[in-house]
Amino acid sequence: MKQKQKEMLVTVAFTLLSLSLFLLLWSILSINNPDFLPSPLTCIKKFQAMLGRPISKVSLGGHILASLKRVLLAVLCATIIGIPLGLAMGWSKKINAFVSPIFEFLRPIPPIAWIPLVILWFGVGEFSKVFLVTLGAYVPILMNTITGVKMVPPVLLNVGKIYKASSVQILKEIVLPAALPAIFAGLKTAVSCGWMVVLAAEMMASKSGVGFLITRGMEAYDVAMIIVGMCIIGVVGYLISICLSFLERRLCPWKTNLE
Repeated sequence: MKQKQKEMLVTVAFTLLSLSLFLLLWSILSINNPDFLPSPLTCIKKFQAMLGRPISKVSLGGHILASLKRVLLAVLCATIIGIPLGLAMGWSKKINAFVSPIFEFLRPIPPIAWIPLVILWFGVGEFSKVFLVTLGAYVPILMNTITGVKMVPPVLLNVGKIYKASSVQILKEIVLPAALPAIFAGLKTAVSCGWMVVLAAEMMASKSGVGFLITRGMEAYDVAMIIVGMCIIGVVGYLISICLSFLERRLCPWKTNLE
Protein backbone atom coordinates (compact mmCIF):
# COMPACT_ATOMS: atom_id res chain seq x y z
CA MET A 1 0.00 0.00 0.00
CA LYS A 2 2.83 2.39 0.88
CA GLN A 3 4.55 1.57 -2.40
CA LYS A 4 1.40 2.48 -4.34
CA GLN A 5 1.08 5.74 -2.41
CA LYS A 6 4.68 6.62 -3.21
CA GLU A 7 4.13 5.86 -6.89
CA MET A 8 0.99 8.02 -6.88
CA LEU A 9 2.84 10.92 -5.22
CA VAL A 10 5.66 10.68 -7.76
CA THR A 11 3.13 10.66 -10.60
CA VAL A 12 1.34 13.73 -9.21
CA ALA A 13 4.66 15.51 -8.67
CA PHE A 14 5.80 14.92 -12.24
CA THR A 15 2.40 15.99 -13.57
CA LEU A 16 2.53 19.27 -11.63
CA LEU A 17 6.12 19.82 -12.74
CA SER A 18 5.17 19.28 -16.37
CA LEU A 19 2.26 21.73 -16.15
CA SER A 20 4.40 24.30 -14.33
CA LEU A 21 7.13 24.13 -16.96
CA PHE A 22 4.54 24.43 -19.72
CA LEU A 23 2.98 27.54 -18.16
CA LEU A 24 6.41 29.03 -17.53
CA LEU A 25 7.47 28.53 -21.15
CA TRP A 26 4.13 29.95 -22.32
CA SER A 27 4.60 33.04 -20.13
CA ILE A 28 8.15 33.61 -21.39
CA LEU A 29 7.15 33.31 -25.05
CA SER A 30 4.23 35.70 -24.57
CA ILE A 31 6.41 38.52 -23.21
CA ASN A 32 7.78 39.56 -26.60
CA ASN A 33 4.63 38.85 -28.64
CA PRO A 34 1.57 39.47 -26.44
CA ASP A 35 -0.62 40.21 -29.49
CA PHE A 36 0.23 36.92 -31.18
CA LEU A 37 0.48 34.83 -28.01
CA PRO A 38 -1.40 36.21 -24.98
CA SER A 39 -0.10 35.23 -21.56
CA PRO A 40 -1.86 32.58 -19.43
CA LEU A 41 -3.19 35.35 -17.17
CA THR A 42 -4.69 37.20 -20.17
CA CYS A 43 -6.38 33.99 -21.33
CA ILE A 44 -7.77 33.37 -17.84
CA LYS A 45 -9.25 36.87 -17.79
CA LYS A 46 -10.71 36.25 -21.24
CA PHE A 47 -12.25 33.01 -20.02
CA GLN A 48 -13.83 34.83 -17.09
CA ALA A 49 -15.20 37.50 -19.45
CA MET A 50 -16.66 34.81 -21.73
CA LEU A 51 -18.33 33.17 -18.73
CA GLY A 52 -20.18 36.37 -17.91
CA ARG A 53 -21.09 37.47 -21.43
CA PRO A 54 -23.12 35.41 -23.93
CA ILE A 55 -21.59 35.09 -27.39
CA SER A 56 -24.11 35.14 -30.21
CA LYS A 57 -26.85 34.90 -27.55
CA VAL A 58 -25.39 31.62 -26.24
CA SER A 59 -23.48 31.24 -22.96
CA LEU A 60 -20.05 29.66 -22.86
CA GLY A 61 -21.54 26.57 -21.23
CA GLY A 62 -24.10 26.40 -24.03
CA HIS A 63 -21.34 26.44 -26.67
CA ILE A 64 -19.45 23.67 -24.85
CA LEU A 65 -22.59 21.55 -24.50
CA ALA A 66 -23.44 22.04 -28.18
CA SER A 67 -20.05 20.68 -29.29
CA LEU A 68 -20.07 17.95 -26.64
CA LYS A 69 -23.51 16.77 -27.72
CA ARG A 70 -22.39 16.52 -31.35
CA VAL A 71 -19.21 14.63 -30.48
CA LEU A 72 -20.86 12.17 -28.07
CA LEU A 73 -23.79 11.50 -30.41
CA ALA A 74 -21.40 10.90 -33.31
CA VAL A 75 -19.16 8.62 -31.22
CA LEU A 76 -22.26 6.68 -30.13
CA CYS A 77 -23.29 6.23 -33.78
CA ALA A 78 -19.73 5.24 -34.70
CA THR A 79 -19.69 2.73 -31.82
CA ILE A 80 -22.97 1.17 -32.90
CA ILE A 81 -21.58 0.77 -36.42
CA GLY A 82 -17.92 0.09 -35.70
CA ILE A 83 -17.93 -2.50 -32.92
CA PRO A 84 -20.35 -5.05 -34.46
CA LEU A 85 -18.79 -4.62 -37.90
CA GLY A 86 -15.28 -4.88 -36.45
CA LEU A 87 -16.18 -8.04 -34.55
CA ALA A 88 -17.62 -9.55 -37.71
CA MET A 89 -14.62 -8.57 -39.86
CA GLY A 90 -12.11 -9.80 -37.30
CA TRP A 91 -13.97 -13.08 -36.76
CA SER A 92 -15.02 -14.00 -40.29
CA LYS A 93 -12.59 -14.04 -43.20
CA LYS A 94 -15.50 -13.98 -45.65
CA ILE A 95 -17.04 -10.85 -44.13
CA ASN A 96 -13.60 -9.24 -43.96
CA ALA A 97 -12.98 -10.03 -47.64
CA PHE A 98 -16.37 -8.56 -48.53
CA VAL A 99 -16.18 -5.34 -46.48
CA SER A 100 -12.43 -4.64 -46.39
CA PRO A 101 -12.04 -3.31 -49.98
CA ILE A 102 -14.77 -0.71 -49.43
CA PHE A 103 -13.44 0.22 -46.00
CA GLU A 104 -9.84 0.53 -47.22
CA PHE A 105 -11.04 2.73 -50.08
CA LEU A 106 -13.01 5.09 -47.82
CA ARG A 107 -10.60 5.09 -44.85
CA PRO A 108 -7.91 7.41 -46.32
CA ILE A 109 -10.49 10.05 -47.27
CA PRO A 110 -10.48 12.68 -44.48
CA PRO A 111 -13.90 13.71 -43.14
CA ILE A 112 -13.21 17.33 -44.13
CA ALA A 113 -13.11 16.23 -47.78
CA TRP A 114 -16.76 15.17 -47.41
CA ILE A 115 -17.92 18.66 -46.42
CA PRO A 116 -18.94 19.87 -49.93
CA LEU A 117 -20.93 16.69 -50.61
CA VAL A 118 -22.52 16.69 -47.16
CA ILE A 119 -23.64 20.31 -47.63
CA LEU A 120 -25.15 19.44 -51.03
CA TRP A 121 -26.87 16.33 -49.70
CA PHE A 122 -28.04 17.40 -46.24
CA GLY A 123 -27.55 21.17 -46.01
CA VAL A 124 -25.77 22.80 -43.07
CA GLY A 125 -28.02 21.61 -40.24
CA GLU A 126 -27.27 19.55 -37.16
CA PHE A 127 -27.46 16.23 -39.00
CA SER A 128 -24.61 17.24 -41.33
CA LYS A 129 -22.31 18.04 -38.41
CA VAL A 130 -23.03 14.77 -36.60
CA PHE A 131 -22.63 12.84 -39.85
CA LEU A 132 -19.20 14.37 -40.50
CA VAL A 133 -18.01 13.64 -36.95
CA THR A 134 -19.28 10.06 -37.26
CA LEU A 135 -17.16 9.64 -40.40
CA GLY A 136 -14.12 10.67 -38.42
CA ALA A 137 -14.91 8.58 -35.34
CA TYR A 138 -15.86 5.20 -36.81
CA VAL A 139 -12.44 4.44 -38.35
CA PRO A 140 -10.41 4.04 -35.11
CA ILE A 141 -13.24 2.13 -33.44
CA LEU A 142 -13.56 -0.30 -36.35
CA MET A 143 -9.81 -0.79 -36.79
CA ASN A 144 -9.14 -1.30 -33.07
CA THR A 145 -12.01 -3.76 -32.79
CA ILE A 146 -10.64 -5.80 -35.69
CA THR A 147 -7.17 -5.73 -34.13
CA GLY A 148 -8.57 -6.71 -30.73
CA VAL A 149 -10.37 -9.72 -32.20
CA LYS A 150 -7.30 -10.90 -34.10
CA MET A 151 -5.12 -10.58 -30.97
CA VAL A 152 -7.28 -12.91 -28.86
CA PRO A 153 -4.96 -15.70 -27.61
CA PRO A 154 -5.65 -18.97 -29.48
CA VAL A 155 -5.63 -20.85 -26.16
CA LEU A 156 -8.82 -19.04 -25.14
CA LEU A 157 -10.51 -20.01 -28.40
CA ASN A 158 -9.40 -23.61 -27.91
CA VAL A 159 -10.97 -23.66 -24.46
CA GLY A 160 -14.29 -22.62 -25.97
CA LYS A 161 -14.03 -25.33 -28.61
CA ILE A 162 -13.18 -27.96 -25.98
CA TYR A 163 -16.39 -27.10 -24.12
CA LYS A 164 -18.25 -27.28 -27.46
CA ALA A 165 -19.35 -23.64 -27.37
CA SER A 166 -21.03 -22.33 -30.50
CA SER A 167 -19.44 -19.60 -32.62
CA VAL A 168 -21.86 -17.05 -31.22
CA GLN A 169 -21.03 -18.08 -27.63
CA ILE A 170 -17.28 -17.91 -28.30
CA LEU A 171 -17.69 -14.50 -29.88
CA LYS A 172 -19.83 -13.20 -27.02
CA GLU A 173 -18.17 -14.85 -24.02
CA ILE A 174 -14.51 -15.00 -25.09
CA VAL A 175 -13.67 -12.77 -28.06
CA LEU A 176 -15.59 -9.64 -27.05
CA PRO A 177 -14.25 -9.48 -23.44
CA ALA A 178 -10.69 -10.16 -24.66
CA ALA A 179 -10.99 -7.42 -27.30
CA LEU A 180 -12.43 -4.80 -24.89
CA PRO A 181 -9.08 -3.12 -24.06
CA ALA A 182 -8.39 -2.56 -27.76
CA ILE A 183 -11.96 -1.34 -28.28
CA PHE A 184 -11.60 1.21 -25.48
CA ALA A 185 -8.33 2.41 -27.00
CA GLY A 186 -10.26 2.93 -30.24
CA LEU A 187 -12.99 4.84 -28.39
CA LYS A 188 -10.43 7.22 -26.88
CA THR A 189 -8.92 7.86 -30.30
CA ALA A 190 -12.40 8.29 -31.76
CA VAL A 191 -13.19 11.03 -29.22
CA SER A 192 -10.03 12.90 -30.23
CA CYS A 193 -10.86 12.53 -33.91
CA GLY A 194 -14.42 13.62 -33.17
CA TRP A 195 -13.26 16.89 -31.61
CA MET A 196 -11.03 17.60 -34.61
CA VAL A 197 -13.86 17.05 -37.06
CA VAL A 198 -16.51 18.90 -35.05
CA LEU A 199 -14.32 22.02 -35.13
CA ALA A 200 -14.24 21.91 -38.92
CA ALA A 201 -17.98 21.22 -39.02
CA GLU A 202 -18.78 24.13 -36.70
CA MET A 203 -16.48 26.47 -38.61
CA MET A 204 -18.40 25.51 -41.75
CA ALA A 205 -21.72 27.02 -40.72
CA SER A 206 -22.80 27.20 -37.11
CA LYS A 207 -24.03 29.63 -34.48
CA SER A 208 -22.96 27.56 -31.50
CA GLY A 209 -20.12 25.33 -30.41
CA VAL A 210 -16.44 25.63 -29.55
CA GLY A 211 -15.54 25.69 -33.23
CA PHE A 212 -17.82 28.70 -33.64
CA LEU A 213 -16.00 30.44 -30.76
CA ILE A 214 -12.63 29.84 -32.42
CA THR A 215 -13.96 31.15 -35.73
CA ARG A 216 -15.39 34.21 -33.99
CA GLY A 217 -12.02 34.81 -32.32
CA MET A 218 -10.25 34.52 -35.67
CA GLU A 219 -12.63 36.97 -37.34
CA ALA A 220 -12.22 39.48 -34.48
CA TYR A 221 -8.45 38.86 -34.25
CA ASP A 222 -9.00 37.86 -30.65
CA VAL A 223 -6.16 35.40 -30.08
CA ALA A 224 -7.09 34.95 -26.41
CA MET A 225 -10.55 33.68 -27.42
CA ILE A 226 -8.97 31.22 -29.85
CA ILE A 227 -6.64 29.87 -27.15
CA VAL A 228 -9.51 29.63 -24.65
CA GLY A 229 -11.46 27.58 -27.19
CA MET A 230 -8.46 25.30 -27.72
CA CYS A 231 -8.00 24.86 -23.96
CA ILE A 232 -11.68 24.00 -23.56
CA ILE A 233 -11.31 21.24 -26.16
CA GLY A 234 -8.26 19.88 -24.35
CA VAL A 235 -9.93 19.89 -20.92
CA VAL A 236 -13.22 18.38 -22.10
CA GLY A 237 -11.41 15.75 -24.17
CA TYR A 238 -9.24 14.87 -21.18
CA LEU A 239 -12.28 14.50 -18.92
CA ILE A 240 -13.96 12.21 -21.45
CA SER A 241 -10.77 10.13 -21.61
CA ILE A 242 -10.79 9.82 -17.79
CA CYS A 243 -14.41 8.65 -17.89
CA LEU A 244 -13.59 6.05 -20.56
CA SER A 245 -10.58 4.85 -18.53
CA PHE A 246 -12.79 4.48 -15.44
CA LEU A 247 -15.36 2.53 -17.48
CA GLU A 248 -12.58 0.37 -18.90
CA ARG A 249 -11.35 -0.48 -15.38
CA ARG A 250 -14.87 -1.48 -14.41
CA LEU A 251 -15.43 -3.65 -17.48
CA CYS A 252 -11.87 -5.01 -17.76
CA PRO A 253 -10.71 -5.56 -14.15
CA TRP A 254 -8.26 -8.26 -15.28
CA LYS A 255 -6.34 -5.69 -17.35
CA THR A 256 -5.89 -3.47 -14.28
CA ASN A 257 -4.66 -6.37 -12.20
CA LEU A 258 -2.01 -7.24 -14.78
CA GLU A 259 -0.60 -3.70 -14.91
